[in-house]
Amino acid sequence: MQRIDRSKAKDRSSTISRLVPALLSWYSQNARDLPWRRTRDPYAIWVSEIMLQQTQVKTVLSYWERWMRELPTIESLATASPEKIHKLWEGLGYYTRVRNLQKAARLILERHGGKFPESFDEVLELPGIGRYTAGAICSIAFDQPTPVLDGNVIRVMTRLFGIEKDPHEKKTRARLWHLAEQLVIRASEGDSKTMRFASRASHFNQSLMELGALICTPRRPKCGICPVARNCVARRQGRTDRYPNLGRRVASIPRRVVAFVLRRGNRYLVRQRPAGVVNAHLWEFPNVEWTGPKLNLRAAARRTLGFEPKRLRPLCTVRHSITRYRIQLQVYTTKVDLLVRPAQAKGSWLTLPEMQNLSFPSAHKKVLLQMTGVVAARRQ
Repeated sequence: MQRIDRSKAKDRSSTISRLVPALLSWYSQNARDLPWRRTRDPYAIWVSEIMLQQTQVKTVLSYWERWMRELPTIESLATASPEKIHKLWEGLGYYTRVRNLQKAARLILERHGGKFPESFDEVLELPGIGRYTAGAICSIAFDQPTPVLDGNVIRVMTRLFGIEKDPHEKKTRARLWHLAEQLVIRASEGDSKTMRFASRASHFNQSLMELGALICTPRRPKCGICPVARNCVARRQGRTDRYPNLGRRVASIPRRVVAFVLRRGNRYLVRQRPAGVVNAHLWEFPNVEWTGPKLNLRAAARRTLGFEPKRLRPLCTVRHSITRYRIQLQVYTTKVDLLVRPAQAKGSWLTLPEMQNLSFPSAHKKVLLQMTGVVAARRQ
């Protein structure tokens, strides 16, 4: 058994020795020209990594560039108003991320004099930063041999090394982290084949991410042009579609939400979500989740508004997803009497231009755009 284990360890070491120079060479010639790759500023890299969580690169590009124009330093983020950071983040979703960014920026001012910490452990202590993000920042910004393991890297590693078990399982995840660490340390040490590459830890970790994004894709991986295809267990087995083994997919759950657009003169009723809930501090139109088999529109209006409008007309239906939930937002509109008391319709009555300056969840932003179009058409 010990002899077999030693043999496996030797084979793995040999594979790692081949992977490192091949990936570094491929990355140097094929890396996308992304704006956060043109800097070693840890703040800029940190912002990009948080934005890229569960968001595609093509979406993040304009957000990152606008953010860096508006909030170019840690201090500017720490002192920005909640309204500003939420507006800059509007559309990216998962708004806890942006609030943690600001909390972390304030801690950096308080504990580190405004300088982004270079120690992995100190970076890991910051709000909203886990092991992957800390490793990415320390390797990309400071060229430290800290491993990374995100969805793209997990897919690449399970295929390369033929890891059949679910990467969410504790032992399998620990094995993947260990392999990622071995790889980046080998890249950092360098040899005759890798010494010509500058920033080896930085570029190697990014090469794994880039390979997963461009070549080793979830479906129909481009094995024919993969720089490490000859070392890939999954390709030799002809089973790339089996890796990673993520277990059974969780069934989606349908939800129905009813929203109301109330107009009083040229103003509309909106509400700000409280702290401690999903989409905290964002603005939205009054709404309620309806769980009954058949929608009772009057009852839904009474529940969320406190009164029943005389006439409700359908405005639009917005379909969107949040994690495993598939949400149908049915929107109705009505004109209400100028004498409606505030207690009957809690919230703020704002004009369309005033609402444009607020941050809305993506579904309610679509409702606002729909309203803007209706008003524009009415004026023509």
